[in-house]
Amino acid sequence: MPTAREALLNAALTALAGRPWSAVRMVDVASAASVSRQTLYNEFGSKDGLARALVRREADAYLKGVDRVLAERAGDAERLVRLAEWTVAEACARPLLRALLTGFWHERLPAPRPVARSAGGSGVPAQRRADAGHPAPGELVAAVRDRTLAALEPGLGHRTDEGEAAERCELAVRLALSCVVAGPAEGAGRLVRAALSGPGWTAAGR
Repeated sequence: MPTAREALLNAALTALAGRPWSAVRMVDVASAASVSRQTLYNEFGSKDGLARALVRREADAYLKGVDRVLAERAGDAERLVRLAEWTVAEACARPLLRALLTGFWHERLPAPRPVARSAGGSGVPAQRRADAGHPAPGELVAAVRDRTLAALEPGLGHRTDEGEAAERCELAVRLALSCVVAGPAEGAGRLVRAALSGPGWTAAGR
């Protein structure tokens, strides 16, 4: 059973699917989650706090998904192809994730305002983390690159240079993002396969 915080975040995300963030009311979120408005404010502090938590959760869920894809049994290149295809599919299905990955926030989405430096910290640890802000697109790309490199590290002996491996891991992510922004969505795997077809990767990816 979800905690009150998770129920509130789920209710806010459901509400956002049917209306712009400006039209999402805190009272409706609390009612949909079957908790009191006071509980909502205790957890998030304000509507901006709820927005920050919602976006922070989306970023965390994406990185957990990255880890799941990278844990699949496959060659190095094939795992990068799967990661690119999965990233594009998820970004197309999840508007918040798309905004996080591209930096393009349209008016229907919450674009969380940073917490003022003078503001006191939240009494809820999870909210303090959310209030610290969500990762920028470049930070997400770097996080995925580092996770990918760590997942492939046991096989680095197949390649000549760890720096080159890091570049190719980042290239796979950036190619996926180019398909998110410019399409076609189904072209991500093909582009990554072509980019990783050089020496040192074909054998590991078969």
